[in-house]
Amino acid sequence: MSALRPSPIAATVDFEADGVQHGHLRLPWSRDDSAWGSVMIPIAVVKRGQGPTALLTGANHGDEYEGPIALFDLARTLRAEDVSGRVIIVPAMNYPAFRAGTRTSPIDRGNLNRSFPGRPDGTVTEKIADYFARTLLPMADLVLDFHSGGRTLDFLPYAAAHALADKAQEERCFAVVAAFSAPWSMRMIEIDAVGMYDTAAEALGKVFVTTELSGGGTATARSAAIARRGVTNVLRHAGILMGAPATAPTRWLDMPSAACFGFSEEDGLVEFLKDLGDPVGEGEVIARIHPLGRTGLAPAEHRAGLDGLLTARHFPGLIKAGDCLAVVATTREDA
Repeated sequence: MSALRPSPIAATVDFEADGVQHGHLRLPWSRDDSAWGSVMIPIAVVKRGQGPTALLTGANHGDEYEGPIALFDLARTLRAEDVSGRVIIVPAMNYPAFRAGTRTSPIDRGNLNRSFPGRPDGTVTEKIADYFARTLLPMADLVLDFHSGGRTLDFLPYAAAHALADKAQEERCFAVVAAFSAPWSMRMIEIDAVGMYDTAAEALGKVFVTTELSGGGTATARSAAIARRGVTNVLRHAGILMGAPATAPTRWLDMPSAACFGFSEEDGLVEFLKDLGDPVGEGEVIARIHPLGRTGLAPAEHRAGLDGLLTARHFPGLIKAGDCLAVVATTREDA
């Protein structure tokens, strides 16, 4: 197989220079209203001397806002003299989606978090994924990627890492989850990990931590504060910032199997019988889906697949068949 061509993305920052730099990842994008136009993805690099590199990212999905709030703020305030090593900050990875307030890119409908490892000669979204996979991830020792539920899900606010075959790598990841110190901490599984940023980073042996900080397509004062405190804690844990993490109590959760996930089999109006954080029992009805087109019809019942806590729920009042309805996670008293 021939080698991949170079990325078309050009950085206006020098990743090796000490100091604070604010610039862009410039991706050529020729279109009707700009023949030689570009997608300009904001980036900041803060570096002093030798040390570990943290890659901090938000808006992998464009309708998730805690990460961009925390990272735009960090990029504005972080000083080089406070850093030992390097911090690369990309507050809005999928910048076209972020500007549009959508999960996927308005340019090509690309879901960046299902597009890795990407292609340098692919769509706009694939080109962004390729640059992260081949340029930014290899620089990093630690990767923190902020997520929340966007417009269609709401979560208990948690930081998370995945179960990994390399147990030493897994242990390093969960140490960062603990340092993040969200109200909840999760051992997470994915419905489908193919094409994810997470998977690309983990395959390179990186310490990778993600979050789900509430949702509904907005950020609250509480969820933004969790993100701000968490990113500072992670940088302190890594030794990039001085001081110990400002830890707070966290409760550990586990997603042990696919039984955690519940999907709607009908279109309808959702009525949840449990709220986030409520305990549920296996087989217990946690939501009802009311038919929309006719009165007098009984609602469909959705039952929990295992004992645990309601950890995520569909956010809008209406749901379609195939949508994720709920996630139930188990508690871990041993953590």
